[in-house]
Amino acid sequence: MSEKIRVVLDAMGGDFAPAEPVKAAVEALNENTELFIYLTGKEDQINQELQKYTYPKDRLEVVHASEIIETGEAPAKAIQTKKDSSLVKGLKMVREGKADAIVSAGSTGAVLVGGQVIVRKVPGVERAPLAPLIPTEKGFSLLIDCGANVDARSSHLVQFAIIGTIYMKHVIGIENPTVGLVNIGAEEEKGNALAKETYQLLKETEGINFIGNVEARDIPAGAADIVVTEAFTGNVILKLYEGLAGTLIKKVKEGLMSTLRSKIGGILIKPALKNTLKSFDSSTYGGAPLLGLRGLVVKTHGSAKSVEIKNSIIQCIKFTEQDLPGMISEHLKK
Repeated sequence: MSEKIRVVLDAMGGDFAPAEPVKAAVEALNENTELFIYLTGKEDQINQELQKYTYPKDRLEVVHASEIIETGEAPAKAIQTKKDSSLVKGLKMVREGKADAIVSAGSTGAVLVGGQVIVRKVPGVERAPLAPLIPTEKGFSLLIDCGANVDARSSHLVQFAIIGTIYMKHVIGIENPTVGLVNIGAEEEKGNALAKETYQLLKETEGINFIGNVEARDIPAGAADIVVTEAFTGNVILKLYEGLAGTLIKKVKEGLMSTLRSKIGGILIKPALKNTLKSFDSSTYGGAPLLGLRGLVVKTHGSAKSVEIKNSIIQCIKFTEQDLPGMISEHLKK
């Protein structure tokens, strides 16, 4: 590519800022020649971290921001009052076309509010959902929504299915992705009023491959490529997923170290086990994009280390090349 993909990285966002974001930026630049990265935040602290590394200086620029939005702050107020924060400055760069995307491990609420208020939604999009890829037996699925719209209506969930289908087809490369609606049973008549109403609308929606209800226990098996739900349920699924995966990995390691025999067996199975456990490491999939905006906003975990942040930066490349906002806009006009 002749033109670089320009990604803003909020260097002051997250539990390990600015050390881990800066490390991630360097790793991403050294692995991908098509990237240009802006690091927003306190210039002196960022430059101090950059001194530790060797990187292509012509593809990185530090944009000074004197303020930081803390996790405990009210999101809307923080976005409104902290104009010189690393997050707000980065979001404005995306809105103004100076950057193609922004990645942040900062306050989830501030990222969600800022994305919708500053970057703004694609015309026709009712709500912008947060949509991470989650590991499954078959590979991964898109969980949409997992935290942006707690009080969603059935029309919002239908749009989530449409937006998710466009994303999985054009960015991930699944030609005809299946869509499942999270419910407490597989039968059509199961669920609350929202689920029942959404089910009927999804059945009638053209351009999506709706396969019906999906129970929570079937999600890890890869029952659907796209798992549609409102944000409250989606966030519970995501947090349980992450917590259970971490617990299982811990218990497996404890079991392998419990006796001399298990230690010997552990040595023999270590390569295969390592690859298996790696597939359930959410950091390998990068962050969760806030879909339906005019530019790309990606939220990573507040506790994200450099590998997750780096993968979040890298995922911006294909997203930008495919012009997902343009595709969503065209689809909604039909």
